[in-house]
Amino acid sequence: MRNEIEYYFDRLWPITRSLTGNGNRESLSILSEKIDLKVSEVPCGTKCFDWNVPPEWNIREAWIKNSKGNIVIDLAENNLHILGYSEPFRDKLNFEELKPHLYTLPDQPDLIPYLTSYYKRRWGFCLSHNQFLSLDSTDTYEVFIDSTLDDKGSMTIGEALIKGRSEKEILFSTYICHPSLASNELSGPLVSAFLYQKLKERNNLKYTYRFLFVPETIGSIYSLSVKGEYWKKNLMAGFVITCIGDDGNFTYKKSRIGNALPDRAVMAILSQTEKDFNLVEFFPSGSDERQYCSPGFNLPVGSLMRTMYGKYPEYHTSADNKNYVSFEAMENSVLKYLEIVDVLERNEKYINTMPYCEPQLGKRGLYPTLGSQKGKEDFVKAMMWILNLADGTNDLIAISEKSKMPIKELIPVIETLIENGILENEKELG
Repeated sequence: MRNEIEYYFDRLWPITRSLTGNGNRESLSILSEKIDLKVSEVPCGTKCFDWNVPPEWNIREAWIKNSKGNIVIDLAENNLHILGYSEPFRDKLNFEELKPHLYTLPDQPDLIPYLTSYYKRRWGFCLSHNQFLSLDSTDTYEVFIDSTLDDKGSMTIGEALIKGRSEKEILFSTYICHPSLASNELSGPLVSAFLYQKLKERNNLKYTYRFLFVPETIGSIYSLSVKGEYWKKNLMAGFVITCIGDDGNFTYKKSRIGNALPDRAVMAILSQTEKDFNLVEFFPSGSDERQYCSPGFNLPVGSLMRTMYGKYPEYHTSADNKNYVSFEAMENSVLKYLEIVDVLERNEKYINTMPYCEPQLGKRGLYPTLGSQKGKEDFVKAMMWILNLADGTNDLIAISEKSKMPIKELIPVIETLIENGILENEKELG
């Protein structure tokens, strides 16, 4: 899987993406090779709560030349060089006139910053601070930005659905609005696409799984304006997938609810499979979880990441590149999400059909007839915990928490008890 993830990374890397534009369409077209995306166009100006979809932005060329005709900053060299959503511009400027339109990181002088100006018209270039210092302050510069801002354009979003037995949903949301950033941008769509592919191979899923590929903020706000009320009734768990491509430990940011189903499922898996991980309480900034968890919706949506946004020095710079990420880590991130899905699919409340004292398990071949037999202690221990806690109030996660036994050890015991008619699970979800 990791080699295939790298193949798609290399194809997606050079594309200039933003909130809108042909770069997003091209990216979704490539991802559609791995995921059955339904691509929709939302007209610019569409109102969604207090927001409006901005004009469609496309850029073809952008550079700055010195008086000798040499290009000193070039979009073609790195698509982070352009301030996102820069309006078209062409003129000759002296250095003092040019300077307010140049953006650098003095504390990281070798790196190009990633900056945007989505909702205020301006133009600009991003460059390393060392590049900036190398510019001749006595020279005159020619500036050219060949871009368009089209009020009659549209915002492109992608969506895929895997139908389960129930209309109750699990949501995976990721964004497609950053240019060449590796963990902060491409890890999310890639992990989402390969997670979809693995889930599509499964039969008889309990939940319906929805995958969203949207520009950050405005894309999730639009989606909530369309589906928010439906999700308030039907969303069981959701995850924003971002910053999941590096070798760092897993980080989980809780939902605003704090102990919702996704929070409990992730905590169960991480505590039982990872030596070290980071747990972060919800805070109202970050990525699209802040939209899904806004107080009017308060949906059960968290975010499983590796090193969290803003917590690594390469974040929003040219150093968040292919050298920073690990395709093995992305593959393992897909597998980790699949473990979480397994918990969500199996997490039910159970009823002991023989609650008055212990059932005689020995005559059913479920209990050692020679007293305590080594090799069966864990099975018997799990069985006793399950039968004691299966009173209709404890789900699988709660049984695991209270028994301190891993979910993967409890599941086969539960299956055995159900086969023997001693245990029943909850009724199928509507």
